[in-house]
Amino acid sequence: MTTALIIFIIAALILGAILGFASVYFKVDENPVVEQINSILPQTQCGQCTFPGCKPYATAIVNGEADINQCPPGGEATIQALATLLGVEAKPLNPENGTEEKATVAVIDEATCIGCTLCIQACPVDAILGAAKQMHTVIASECTGCDLCLPPCPVDCIDMIEVETSIQNWRWDLPQPESELV
Repeated sequence: MTTALIIFIIAALILGAILGFASVYFKVDENPVVEQINSILPQTQCGQCTFPGCKPYATAIVNGEADINQCPPGGEATIQALATLLGVEAKPLNPENGTEEKATVAVIDEATCIGCTLCIQACPVDAILGAAKQMHTVIASECTGCDLCLPPCPVDCIDMIEVETSIQNWRWDLPQPESELV
């Protein structure tokens, strides 16, 4: 039994050394600008920018495959922050991607919900809880208001409710250039 234990420990050390070497040798260095852009984006993962999520959109911006004005949930504030970070001129939101709207959160009418789980599958941020043939509910603090749960719902029991301004989510309006103030 002692021999088997020693062989097992030696094998584990050898495999650990191989994994350690591989993690250093095959390390992929990510562009730090991608992470900076991704931290500015609203993380709604809604796909309105024509990319499957915020990180792919950030990567596309860095690679020159996308412009900084394709994020309706982020709106003007995000475009301004991206322009400042990248040292480019801010542009108005691209209307092909949508319009900037007030923040919303999904609310499920629990009496109408049939428990089909289609909304759970559609939610990109896992903000909907429930089980098959059981009532579902939305974790409001996790919901990004992307509206992706609305189309698959067969009984139309999901409503998007505007998030009321509170001390926790209030923010200053962006400063306007002097030419617009007159």
